[in-house]
Amino acid sequence: MQNLNNLKIKLDNLAKEKNNLESLFNAPDPLQIAKIHNDEFISLICALFAYGNAKNILNFLKKLDFNLINSSEEQINKKCKKLKYRFQNEQDITQIFITFRRLKQEISLKELFTSAYQKEENILDAILIFMQKIKALNNYESYGYNFFFSKIFENIPKSPLKRYNMFLRWMVRKDNLDMGLFDKIHTKDLLMPLDIHTFKTSIALGLIKRKVYDFKSVLELTNKLKEFDFYDPIKYDFALYRLGQSKEILKYGA
Repeated sequence: MQNLNNLKIKLDNLAKEKNNLESLFNAPDPLQIAKIHNDEFISLICALFAYGNAKNILNFLKKLDFNLINSSEEQINKKCKKLKYRFQNEQDITQIFITFRRLKQEISLKELFTSAYQKEENILDAILIFMQKIKALNNYESYGYNFFFSKIFENIPKSPLKRYNMFLRWMVRKDNLDMGLFDKIHTKDLLMPLDIHTFKTSIALGLIKRKVYDFKSVLELTNKLKEFDFYDPIKYDFALYRLGQSKEILKYGA
């Protein structure tokens, strides 16, 4: 464990070094695809498919025709044939696009997430409202489809909700890395998109003590990073992720 003042200096420098397009395109990352399109719906699809090997995620996202969101359900059924990704089979992916099409015809993601957030300035409220809306739009169910959108939670989730928190980082923060399309959600209320790389890196650096990969660890890490930057704690996310993904953490002096 390092002195926290020294660690803050290192992480501030690391965030400046990593939060840019050059670093983004140095290794596979779903944000690469989202950034090209700069669209809220495409970004959420990219984020929710972001589980597993980063290279495999990127290769799959490159196969998708995101314009299907604006097509008829008949066209979606035709164009999604033979598509599959890990837990999602052809029918799952078809229904995912149909669900997003229905949602887009009704409301923007910016309005849906922002209106839910603003009631209590709570990001969890926004994620939960989205999940409930998805459930109301399409009664299709399968393991792959349910995994994609995640399980609706009560009060406090058990899951780290990494993919949703990553999407919200992309949408709320605005710099050379993140897009800032949601301008009425404050960066101070974002939660850490905790994946296994970031989790292990944070333990190694002494940022968290909890050894269980769950939502409580998300809160612990988010609160610790608020000590470094109260108004933008999630600016450290990409740098911490890259430290773990690239194994740089081994030479970082943790």
